[in-house]
Amino acid sequence: MTQPAFFNEDQAIIEKALENLLPVETTMPATIHQAMRYSVFAGGKRIRPILCYEAARLFSENLDAAVTCGCALEFIHTYSLIHDDLPPLDNDDLRRGKPTCHKKFGVAMAILAGDGLLTLAFETLSKANVDAQRRVRIIAEISAAAGTVNGMVGGQVADVEAEGKPVDPAGLEYIHRSKTAALIRASTVAGALAGGARDEDVERLRRFGEALGWEFQVVDDILDVEESSSALGKTAGKDQAQKKATYPSVFGIEKSRAFAQELAARAERELACYGERGQRLRGIAEFLIARRA
Repeated sequence: MTQPAFFNEDQAIIEKALENLLPVETTMPATIHQAMRYSVFAGGKRIRPILCYEAARLFSENLDAAVTCGCALEFIHTYSLIHDDLPPLDNDDLRRGKPTCHKKFGVAMAILAGDGLLTLAFETLSKANVDAQRRVRIIAEISAAAGTVNGMVGGQVADVEAEGKPVDPAGLEYIHRSKTAALIRASTVAGALAGGARDEDVERLRRFGEALGWEFQVVDDILDVEESSSALGKTAGKDQAQKKATYPSVFGIEKSRAFAQELAARAERELACYGERGQRLRGIAEFLIARRA
């Protein structure tokens, strides 16, 4: 399945904003800014900022704040990829079809580039054009999703500690819902808040993002088994080689695929009340379940 038609338009808006928010390569100290820009602009579908942008569109035509929040989410996501690829963690040489940040700039600069992107994310969120109360809620939502308690870093810790060990379904669920789903959930919630959504709509978008993010990681696990490195833009087969806790390793491919479909249906149900207004978010969900790489 090809990406939804509106992706190109959304991506162009996000790319322009990222360009404006990142320091230019010549800003001192130049090497760190070159490394940050290299990783941000190395590719990627911009799923998280687009989810944020389209969630806001459900409730408002003023999408400036959603663009800002989406860029912050992309900075956090990219920082996590830089650090994930480092030798002590996944030790990968390829990301988005290009040499990883530490292969291009060295380990020390890659660590600092990740640090720089994480701190830039929160500087960016502080400038979101939304009322102060909602801005604080957005910052709280995203920081928790990126953190250690049921957030991205906590999921990464559990992922590392589970390598080569038996994992039960509850442990596997914790890893996936924290490592990946948390930041995708934060993307839809931040978008809803930036768009002025009522609390009941914010919670509906939270449930949608949770199911979608969980599904996203299950599909990633499947693709790691089925696709080539050239198709993925990263080293294929790494999960099995590192004895990672994944849905295919615990349940097999067919059950994993069926569970991804179940999660996609959960996400779809949360959008039903929006009718045609929810078509773009629905299109993103359909694309993510059907993608091959």
